[in-house]
Amino acid sequence: MHESVPRQSRDSIKDVWGPRTPYKHEWPTRVDEHVIEEAEKWVQSACVLCRWQSMNSADRLTHPLIRKNGRLERASWDEAMSLVAFKAKDVRERLTSHGIGFYTSGQLFLEEYYVLALVGKGGLNTLHMDGNTRLCTATAAAAMPCIFMVGHNMSATQTVLWSRILDRLEGADPPRLIVVDPRLSDSAKKATVHLAPKIGTNMALLNGIQHLMFKNGWINEDYISKHVCNVEDLREKVQSYTPDKVEKITGVPKARLEEAAKIIGTTESLLSTCLQGVYQSNQATASACQINNINLLRGMIGKPGCGIYQMNGQPTAQNNREAGCDGEYPGFRNNNNPEHMKELARLWNIDYEKLPHWSQPMHIQNMLNYIASGTIEMFWISGTNPLVSLPNLPRARELLTKPELFVVCQDIFMTETAAIADVVLPAAQWAEKTGCFTNVDRTVHLSHQAVEPPGEAKSDLAIWVDFAKRMDFRDKDGNPLIPGETPEEIFEAWKRLSKGRPCDYSAMTYGKLTGGSGIQWPCNDDHPNGKERLFDDGHFFTDAEYCESFGHDLETGAPYTKDQYLALNPAGRAILKPSHYIPSEEEPDGDFPLRLSTGRNVYHFHTRTKTGRSRALQEACPEPYIQISNEDAADAGIKDGEEVLVRSRRGAVQLKAQIGKPAKGQVFLPFHFGYWDAKYERARAANELTMGEFSFHFAVIGYAFTANSRLERWDPVSKQPRFKDGAVRIEKLPEANGEVQIHTKEQQSPTEKRVAHDKQNAADIGHDTKRERHLELWFGATYDSVELLTEIYASLIPNITNEFEILQGLQILKSIAQSTCEILEPFVEKYTADEQYGKRISHALRDSVFPYGQEEGDTHAYAALAGLLGLQVYLSNIEGHLNALVPASLALWDLHFSDAIGAAMRNIARSQSWVKHQITVRSPQTLVVPSLIERRDV
Repeated sequence: MHESVPRQSRDSIKDVWGPRTPYKHEWPTRVDEHVIEEAEKWVQSACVLCRWQSMNSADRLTHPLIRKNGRLERASWDEAMSLVAFKAKDVRERLTSHGIGFYTSGQLFLEEYYVLALVGKGGLNTLHMDGNTRLCTATAAAAMPCIFMVGHNMSATQTVLWSRILDRLEGADPPRLIVVDPRLSDSAKKATVHLAPKIGTNMALLNGIQHLMFKNGWINEDYISKHVCNVEDLREKVQSYTPDKVEKITGVPKARLEEAAKIIGTTESLLSTCLQGVYQSNQATASACQINNINLLRGMIGKPGCGIYQMNGQPTAQNNREAGCDGEYPGFRNNNNPEHMKELARLWNIDYEKLPHWSQPMHIQNMLNYIASGTIEMFWISGTNPLVSLPNLPRARELLTKPELFVVCQDIFMTETAAIADVVLPAAQWAEKTGCFTNVDRTVHLSHQAVEPPGEAKSDLAIWVDFAKRMDFRDKDGNPLIPGETPEEIFEAWKRLSKGRPCDYSAMTYGKLTGGSGIQWPCNDDHPNGKERLFDDGHFFTDAEYCESFGHDLETGAPYTKDQYLALNPAGRAILKPSHYIPSEEEPDGDFPLRLSTGRNVYHFHTRTKTGRSRALQEACPEPYIQISNEDAADAGIKDGEEVLVRSRRGAVQLKAQIGKPAKGQVFLPFHFGYWDAKYERARAANELTMGEFSFHFAVIGYAFTANSRLERWDPVSKQPRFKDGAVRIEKLPEANGEVQIHTKEQQSPTEKRVAHDKQNAADIGHDTKRERHLELWFGATYDSVELLTEIYASLIPNITNEFEILQGLQILKSIAQSTCEILEPFVEKYTADEQYGKRISHALRDSVFPYGQEEGDTHAYAALAGLLGLQVYLSNIEGHLNALVPASLALWDLHFSDAIGAAMRNIARSQSWVKHQITVRSPQTLVVPSLIERRDV
């Protein structure tokens, strides 16, 4: 750097979106400049929400740290990584690789995510890999004749893009803007129509819009007939969502809903966007699908000026998903499609059975549950700060500070999470390393390294390559599993793996990506310079052998089977996905009358790891606050700027009140603030209030119960937390005590709690409490149930009926059961621990479901039907046991055992099919037509 020449083109704090350059048919060139010193050179990059001034902060992590005697102490890279590898090998030996979990970020580079996927899925073969993109998934936006923004305050979350929309709004032929937001945000202030539904009611609102589209004929029948399926199911589902009903549910006036629907239904082009207001709210996936539905019903996909951008909450979240680090498999491959998984194993040159494909990759909530149960003992966190960002922070702190849990934290600053780790690894950040990232419209950018990382900090890629070497991860031919050490070498490997998939990078190179404005995927032989627009031919990624997923039941979250998917016969057509509105479990009441929403403000990003260290941004918003409506503030006697308590069923925080913006009955709290720079020991993190335990009421055989459940409220399909949910109340601070501190045992500082545990160091590893594997009990119960099944057939045959068809069928089923016993018998000694346990289970079930004697007045036909029902229930028990053994046997890498379980499953399915058919055939005559009473001796 040369002499200091600070200059900036504008004050971006006071003038966030800059001066207007109204749109006139083409975008004008715009340059925003902020220079603090004259640069020696310039290198290519793109906006990654970098807040670059934090890079030179004095509190950057610059060398590894290891916890010794309760304190983090400086260590060498060799010492730190040797300990990490030693712990990984120890946990793998004692608990298998499934005792290790990874939790990563949406701020790394594509090449780094790909190496992490290789380390986790290809090297350790673990399913336990997720990213904080789970907390903020969505896509992108632009400005056209109608923009439909749902739960997306673009003015705060994508400021550069919002400045473009402001230019478009001030230009010729401005678009009409519809904004769905419970608050009067800066985005909502510019709306043609602002819809402010009650928090958690997006689903009803969107169903209401679709209802009006069908009612008024605002749908493209020709497009639907050629390119869309499941339309009648959607039409039926939304039929009851009249404007009157929607107003009662959402609070949105009928006239305003009708105005918005008419604009959407008659516009010549439509672009829809959404973000956390959808994805962190009640019925997240179901609501997002309705936005897709609306655009499909109009036939406005794949056309200029049209599309759906579900915004990413982080700059490289798209790459996380592409590479398969947070719930997906690399290249958007389908883990329920064996051919996809075999292809992935072939490309990585590893054994197919070792590729962790036997279930969906584990999401963070389940990993926390496994940490609680002790079956995950090592947790590697990279580039994220879960001790601020996860819901129900008291529980997250309790679990991540367990003495038995070995935590590795890889970050650029000493975050709240790094402070409780056993090993802290200093990472390089953007501009200190080279790599690619992809934005929401599929444009891939190459960011070149501009400066060296501080001290001994290393790129995330270098850290994971080092770990892979220490673990000696190799492919089937004995070659290193990681295909290189430089970003470009890893990129070339990624290109090969992405070839033929939706995110095809195969024709890209670092050379092509240098000097331009990025290239959109797919970029391949057919589209060597990238493809600007997807689905312009009306063909979607829904072919059964190509699709990433077979879909889910939007209300229950249950995944569909391939057969259920094929029944829809999508064959390249888009699938309309309907759902009913389901109210949140926690509605406002007399104790907690206000609906809570959390989210971002324009000055900060996530947990302020970077923005809190940028002086201008921190001074612009130094403390959290609670926004409350004028009416609710008046009712509570609260003044603007007054300190208040915000209390939920989970906890409480102390904040200053801001009056205005939200609608009556709703409050908003920014989620950025944790405790690393807090001046007082009082709770202030939004996630002290979110999620957590809730009470529910149920009845069993006349007895009523109320129970506290530790179940978290997550979307049933995406498993994304419902941060924008739940109820709170606002209390004035007691005048006598003045300031109230909230510092319960559960809310004490994570560092204090971790130090108090005085965790054992590496020399103590291996001292394990007694453990028991449950596979042997489960398989023993399965085998004994099948063995008893042969006896059940023998007792059923002479007692159930004298109908030849049933008697003959039961004889065949008996032979099938005997064959199943023979299939499973070779594994009894290996995988059975307690024979008596299994026999108790199977005999108890048999005695409960089979009526060996009939009450006086029963008919013989009725007894036969009841016996068949009992057999169906008993077979379902065996089927359920075998269903659990399918992925378990794959996780054991025991192919012979897996084959045996598969054969047994097929046998039980054959038996179930026969029994269900017999019940179906006999039930109408037996149940509907009165019959003669045939008395039998009991």
